[in-house]
Parts: sequence; structure tokens; C-alpha cells
Amino acid sequence: MLFKARSAAVYGIDAHIIDVEVDFSGIKTQEETFATVGLPDAAVRESRDRVRSAIKNSGFDLPPTRITINLAPADLKKEGSGFDLPIAIGILGAYGALSIKDISDFVLVGELGLDGSLRAVQGMLPIAIAARAAGIHNLVIPAANAREAAVVSGVNVYPVTSLLEVRELLNSAANGNIFAQPLVVDTTILLNEAVEYQADFRDVRGQHVAKRALEVAAAGGHNILMIGPPGSGKTMLAKRLPSILTPLRFEEALETTKIHSVAGILNRDEGLVTHRPFRSPHHTVSDAGLIGGGMIPRPGEVSLAHNGLLFLDELPEFPRNVLEVLRQPLEDGMVTISRAAMSLSFPARFMLAAAMNPCPCGYFNDKSRECMCTPPMIQRYVSKVSGPLLDRIDIHIEVPAVQYKELRSNTPAEGSAQIRARVLAARELQHARFLETPIRTKGSSRAPSRAIFANAQMSTQQIRTFCELSTDAERLLERAMQQQGLSARAHDRILKVARTIADLEAAPSITVPHIAEAIQYRTLDRSYWS
Repeated sequence: MLFKARSAAVYGIDAHIIDVEVDFSGIKTQEETFATVGLPDAAVRESRDRVRSAIKNSGFDLPPTRITINLAPADLKKEGSGFDLPIAIGILGAYGALSIKDISDFVLVGELGLDGSLRAVQGMLPIAIAARAAGIHNLVIPAANAREAAVVSGVNVYPVTSLLEVRELLNSAANGNIFAQPLVVDTTILLNEAVEYQADFRDVRGQHVAKRALEVAAAGGHNILMIGPPGSGKTMLAKRLPSILTPLRFEEALETTKIHSVAGILNRDEGLVTHRPFRSPHHTVSDAGLIGGGMIPRPGEVSLAHNGLLFLDELPEFPRNVLEVLRQPLEDGMVTISRAAMSLSFPARFMLAAAMNPCPCGYFNDKSRECMCTPPMIQRYVSKVSGPLLDRIDIHIEVPAVQYKELRSNTPAEGSAQIRARVLAARELQHARFLETPIRTKGSSRAPSRAIFANAQMSTQQIRTFCELSTDAERLLERAMQQQGLSARAHDRILKVARTIADLEAAPSITVPHIAEAIQYRTLDRSYWS
């Protein structure tokens, strides 16, 4: 007898619906034959032993016979243990242990234990989105994955804990009345929950210029590089940057959660990533660890930081080949990993914050300590960060050593709450601007597929639309371009930063002071890399 169930397989951060076809011959044989076809990997092939034991330990007696399982479409590689549940249900259906004959409106995913219990699997959020897109209304998954999938509206998520519970749920569906209640998660409440940060800008003494630059970076999503001697507070400032970032919008949260779900780092108790990620890999990270890779490509640190912050401390200590792979994601917001088996793309639209010393000893240009490095040593050290990579960083600032009077001052410093309020106001202006004035491609009436949430994400066409300059501001920018030899990319990034500075002041247009401050953030690289 033939029985069909439906499951899903994850590729990159997207899922595809898979038909699980089970043929149960019904003729007793000397030995049981269990064949799985349809490009299964080792984990799927091993499922026969888990499924056989789970069915028997759930109280069903299967006679030795020939069982053939086809995972269609057969040209897509199937991997993972999530096919255990649909295979087991397919066998029970073919064996006649189910009252329902058609379960095409159910997607079944889950790993089976030998006792018939269900264990969580990775990538459940993309599966829920794929089920909704395919018009399948019911999703039967392990209870540990339920909150993650329930954030997707339009799909009934039924959390289950055992194979017997799944059988009872499906049998009740045969009568047209499912006894279980689907799990409902209010995403609005999740996103509105306040996140408490232990690190606050109130702890930072002095460094007013650096704090201003970080505020501008957070308000527009701009990349920032901090250069200064050891102990000046670069790492301290960067670790407090998440406390002034804006909360995730639902579209951003959903996309970020998909990546974390596929990578297996999602907190299943939360179900949804509700605050912007902060990733800080050590400088011994490999290029595959930073960008992503493997035989079956997995997301790297740049994708795990999608819609969040990637902090690279001690930037010149990273291997040069690792830093150079950042060029494409910083420009495109996307990483494409090609392997012999497949080619997958992962989102990587993140804000980069980097910190470095000005020389190997760390005290070049420091007024309190003498630098022991020779010019060739300094040049060799800073040249580990290439010009093309530096050109993709919008803001370059110097973080000098804190003076004793500032360090011991009792004057209260401005806290993260006050800074974050200004950042939120600037972001709301940007969101309203991009929402009310969508940029359409030539010959098309539709808006671009990728939503724009910050000034740093503006395209060239949007820069020309939203960053108009007065005559004086135009003349100032032209003089800076000629004197400093800035590239066309630097020109666009100066305009983006100037637009953000204007938004912080709620100014409708970019004026000379806004352009002057944005240009100032591009002059530091001429001191060290010239």
C-alpha cells in the first residue's frame, strides 16, 4: 500500500516542501528491507533504525516486509534528521494504523528517539514560511521548536512530544475536529519587550568625539573604525554600542531569526530574535568561519550579524585573507558561497565596528608615551588593513588616551537611554522617508524587493534623491574630494553620513556643517595610510 506525507528540507535560509512517499508491500519476507531513495544523506539513511525502533516501542508490531521510501523531488539533496517523523507516519499510514488517508494539508518535521519521543531540529522557521507559501495550513513539529514556528501567521502550529501523540492528532483530523489547540505567539509583545543592557555609555568617561561618532553610526547604520592607543576605551565603547541601536522591526527580526535557526543558535524559549545581534569573533577566525562555508554551506559570522553589529577588535591582527573577504558583503549585503554540491546565498547586511592600535606598540601619536616603532614597522602594521576595505568604512575616528581629570571627574556622563532616544528619532525619520518615497526601477512600477531601513543602505539612486546639497555644501565637498583624493565610493558614503547627521538634528536638508562633519570622519585614513 502507498501512503504520502509531506515534510520540508532547508537549503541556505529557505526551505522546500518535500513529498515523502512510503510503499509498504505487505508481503512477509525473511528479513525486513528498508530502502530510502531521493538523494538522502547519511542522517536520512540512518533514520530507518530510529524509525523502526520508535514504531515498535510505541506499541506497533511491524511484520518483516519490503518498505520503499521516496523523497521527492529526487533531484534535491535531503539532509538532517527531520524526516524521521514523516517517514514513521508514512509507514503507519501504509500499514493501516491511521484513520486519515489524506494528510496533504499537514507538514511533519521532527527527529525521533528510539522510544518514540520527538526531538527538536534546526531551521524550523524557514519551514513554517515555506508551508505558508505552499498553502499548507497545519504544521506538526516537536514542542521544542513550536515558539519558533508560531511567529509565522497563517499556519497552525501543533507542538507534539511523541509519535503516539502525532497519530492521535491526525486520527482526530480524520473526523474533522482536531483535539489539540495550535500554539499562538504574539510577535508584537515579543518585539516590544525591553532589552536590558548591562553595559551603558554612562560608564564611559571623556571620549566625547568618539561617542558622537558612535551615535551617528548607530543612527544611520554606518560602519566605523576606531584607532587609538591601548586602554583608551575602544573596546569599551564598541561593547556599549548595542545599547543605543534601534529595536528590530518584524521584517528584520524574521530574517535574522531564519539565519539563527538554520545555524542552530536560536534560543528556542524565545522563538524570535528580538534584539539586534552582536557578534565579536576572535582574530584567529578563518575566512570560512567569518563568511561561511563547508561542504553544505552554513552561515558565517557576517550572516549571524545580519541586521546587527559585527565587532572586529584588533583589526590588523586578523589574517589579511580573512579581512579581504569582507569586501563583497560590506558592499552588497549578501554572501554567495559556491561549492561543487550547491551554491547558496546568505544575507549579510550588518554594521561593522572595528578597533585597532596605530602601530605595533600602540603609542604612535600618543602624547603620554613614546612610540618605539620605526616608520617601516608602522607602515607594515597599518597596511594589513587594505585601502579598498578601508574605503568601505564610513567613519574613521581617533580615540586618544583619557586624561586623568576626565577619568576621575564626578560629572555624570550621558547615558545610553538619552543617546538611544535621539537615534530612534533619526531612524523614524529615515523609515518614514523610505516608506513614503519608494524608489522604482526604470520601466517598473514596483518598489525594490529589499526593504531599506537606514541611510547606510541607500542605493545610488536614493542618494541622488535624498541627499541634495546647497551650492556652498557642494563646493565644500568638491574641494575635499580634490584635496584628499577621495574615491567615488567615499563620495557616496560622505553623503550618507551627512544625511544621518542632518536627521539627528531633524533638518530637512543637508547643510554645510553636516557635510563638514561627515568629511571630518574621512580624514583620519590619510594620516596613517598615506
